[in-house]
Amino acid sequence: MLVCAPDHGIPGRVTRRTGSAVTLVVTARSASASVTSVNHEPVVADLSEQELLARIFPLLPPGDATIVAPGDDAAVVRAGDGRFVVTTDVLVEDRHFRRAWSSGVDVGARAAVQNLADVAAMGARPTSVVVALVLPRDLEVTWVEGFARGLAQVCAPLGVGVVGGDLSGGPLVVASVAAHGDLEGRAPVLRSGARPGDVVAHAGTLGRSAAGLALLAAGAAGPDDEALVAAYRRPVSPLASGPEAARAGATAMLDVSDGLLRDAGRLAAASGVVVELDDPARALHADHAAVVGVADRLGRDPWDWVLAGGEDHGLLATFPAGTDLPAGFRVLGRVREPHGEQPGVLVDGRRPTERPGWDHFAG
Repeated sequence: MLVCAPDHGIPGRVTRRTGSAVTLVVTARSASASVTSVNHEPVVADLSEQELLARIFPLLPPGDATIVAPGDDAAVVRAGDGRFVVTTDVLVEDRHFRRAWSSGVDVGARAAVQNLADVAAMGARPTSVVVALVLPRDLEVTWVEGFARGLAQVCAPLGVGVVGGDLSGGPLVVASVAAHGDLEGRAPVLRSGARPGDVVAHAGTLGRSAAGLALLAAGAAGPDDEALVAAYRRPVSPLASGPEAARAGATAMLDVSDGLLRDAGRLAAASGVVVELDDPARALHADHAAVVGVADRLGRDPWDWVLAGGEDHGLLATFPAGTDLPAGFRVLGRVREPHGEQPGVLVDGRRPTERPGWDHFAG
């Protein structure tokens, strides 16, 4: 996204005007191609890399922990306790989003949230991100500017800096973000720390993003569905709840990005325990109520979205019994030892029949 050293991923160009359209002939590296802007909006191929960056730079937050901002070969970010948390994730056009459904602002905000949620799930405070963008030559520059604004809308209020990255060209939009965080002297909260007797709790929402995606895929989204569609386009994660959970003594935690059942199963496997979720009709009543009307319209089971839908980016955590849970967390169940069974998840005392959640390769 934001380059520390140019890689010349977007070639040079010669401009010709033909009637009302602008045709660009690429000349760098002996390449030859043309891009036509039929709506008179500048596209990526209209600008050099430095010209595009000049539009992006002013939109990005510097961050509270940034010592050396973009412009050198690398940024320098303060790591207060001598350690830093790092994670990365990628969004691929037509795999994770469609430009017909999501604006640049939407995708930028989503790219930030899905990475910052991983940092928060470790109990850390997010401090900075770096972003690598692959851009088609015919992509509108306003879309790229919107992407930067989406990043800033999520990062700036948290004091998170967008401190570097890279630009390149390709046939589809690809956004790869790496995020960093400060543990502030605390031990990291791992998936492997859940203990028998712990309380299982969740902060955030479940099922809304999956419902929004289903509406868009069916072409059925109406004015009354804006909240669910927004939950898919720009999920909101309870990022402050991660460090708060760590301070409250959370024994295990992870970002619920691939569905409650799949991610609870990951926590159970890492900790060698059984996660017993309470009857969802009681524990997850509010989430069910938020999506049941749409599920009825589309002929879908709302529990599939609530239990197995992904990309809501809430936080699933375990706490010692009797812990005063941080604001925003609700109890979903308990942790127990396996009794002659494999570690895993039970829902109201039974193995779930729902598909467990999203898998990048199995679907």
